[in-house]
Amino acid sequence: MAIDFTLAPEHEEIRRRVRAFVQETIIPAVKGFDDEGTVTSRDEYLRVIFELRGKAQAEGLWLPHMPKEWGGMGLGHVELAMVQSEAAKTRLGPWVLNCSAPDEGNMHTLLHWATDEQKEKYLKPLLKGVKMSCFAMTEPEVAGSDPTLIRTNAVKDGDEWVINGHKWFISNARRASFAILIAKTELDVPEGSRGGNTAFLIDLPQEGWNDVREVETMHGSTGHSEIVITDLRVHDSQVLGGRGNGHQLGQYRLGPARLAHCMRWISQAETALDMMVDRALNRYSHGSLLAEKQGVQWLIADSAMELYQCKLMVLHAASKIDKGEDFRTEVSMSKHFVANSLNRIIDRAIQVHGALGYSTDTPLANMFQHARWARFADGADEIHQMRIAERTIAAYRSTGSTNAATGGLPL
Repeated sequence: MAIDFTLAPEHEEIRRRVRAFVQETIIPAVKGFDDEGTVTSRDEYLRVIFELRGKAQAEGLWLPHMPKEWGGMGLGHVELAMVQSEAAKTRLGPWVLNCSAPDEGNMHTLLHWATDEQKEKYLKPLLKGVKMSCFAMTEPEVAGSDPTLIRTNAVKDGDEWVINGHKWFISNARRASFAILIAKTELDVPEGSRGGNTAFLIDLPQEGWNDVREVETMHGSTGHSEIVITDLRVHDSQVLGGRGNGHQLGQYRLGPARLAHCMRWISQAETALDMMVDRALNRYSHGSLLAEKQGVQWLIADSAMELYQCKLMVLHAASKIDKGEDFRTEVSMSKHFVANSLNRIIDRAIQVHGALGYSTDTPLANMFQHARWARFADGADEIHQMRIAERTIAAYRSTGSTNAATGGLPL
């Protein structure tokens, strides 16, 4: 069995072009853009980033995750990993290339599940970058990682559905032109059934969709909204993927989306490690550079080993997606491990920087605040651990070996 981690020449060229575009075009243009409110005006902010989007399209670095026939670069998930990791060297990089969450996952979902009419109305504007979207599933009253508990309900009334419910942490809701909303439609299914939910396409703004607030978190205003839905009416043609298929659609969306998060988190972890080493090479204390002290060397070594593991796990999980194999366990493992490694590596980088790392004079403090979110976004650590354990036990019961649950690798 040949195992080759080198990129094909044409993909290596794409990686170099993305890196150059990020370093030479995006980063200089957005320098100082911590959040939208920090620049002179919102108009100026929008002018700069939309101008960057135009340049990305002109450079052929647009929609790396979408097929060429839909205006994308036609990359598989392994190739996408290199693009996402390069783009995420700056916060706005994936957005400039139009491969950021939640739009990226919604594009995949619409491509697979939408009717031709729905693709025309909702997918094409996303691909062109003229509209934005959100995915509304999580609710405050029930565990977000268990969609069988969803309380938002949709009741059929003629050729319409009447929807009532409560959602929160809905990313991008205030900027979105439409939402993919998950609601319970099969009210008589047994508790815990996965066939009770349906996905709806909701045009925004719309009567009955009430944006209550943006939820404040430890890193401030987030763009994650709380929504109260009251007697919202949608036509039956707005059902996405068929009645009762909401759970299946959601899982289809979240698997690759989780891995795309990991690709971007690897970039952040590598940035933190680079900063840690740079600091250690330039900080003198108690008779030597920090890089010469064993305690600091351990922090660097542990971080380097973890980052190596992150990269291998993501590449392997991505290869399974590209081959059409069952990737659920590998993506769960990757999501859990990369999210936790991100937190640990940034924390070590802060420690090596001392008080400077705790300040906002470097990006580490902000990176650490965002990293904490990674451990429950798209499934809390404990849910992934539960599923990994279940599949490991099932593999052993089925074959007498746990090999299938540890990547199915030939060793």
